[in-house]
Amino acid sequence: MNEEIINRNKNINRGFRKLEIWKESVELFKFVKKKINLLTKLNSKIKNQIEASIFGVSSNIAEGYCRRHLKENIRFNNIALASLGENYSQIYTLFNAEIIDKNWFDEYDKLHYSLENKIISYIKQQIKMMKDDVQWKNDYLIKELNIKYTADS
Repeated sequence: MNEEIINRNKNINRGFRKLEIWKESVELFKFVKKKINLLTKLNSKIKNQIEASIFGVSSNIAEGYCRRHLKENIRFNNIALASLGENYSQIYTLFNAEIIDKNWFDEYDKLHYSLENKIISYIKQQIKMMKDDVQWKNDYLIKELNIKYTADS
């Protein structure tokens, strides 16, 4: 992750760049993309589906954040979680078909599981904020959500 680029040109619409779940989803995309490019047995349609599902995770986290409304953010984070599940199914299927080796799958599974649990925890905390009637700060000052989440939550 290029922190110099992440930390420049800040504004209220780019606040998602500080979210750990966004950063991890970008890194997971990079991890999957490198492996998928090496798999010569896969046709381009399958490669494209795998790339689209993992690419959708960071995209939906960003879009939900940029909508500036808690309910919309929850909805898009749930879509990101669904894309993550779709990608797991695709990668597991390739592993089961012996197209992906166990060592690579185990590393993927570790990274995926961490991100998956963090997104679940983040969504739970956002739902709690909504129930507590916490309003999204829409005053266009550069502020970040002060949410702590862990893989174990």
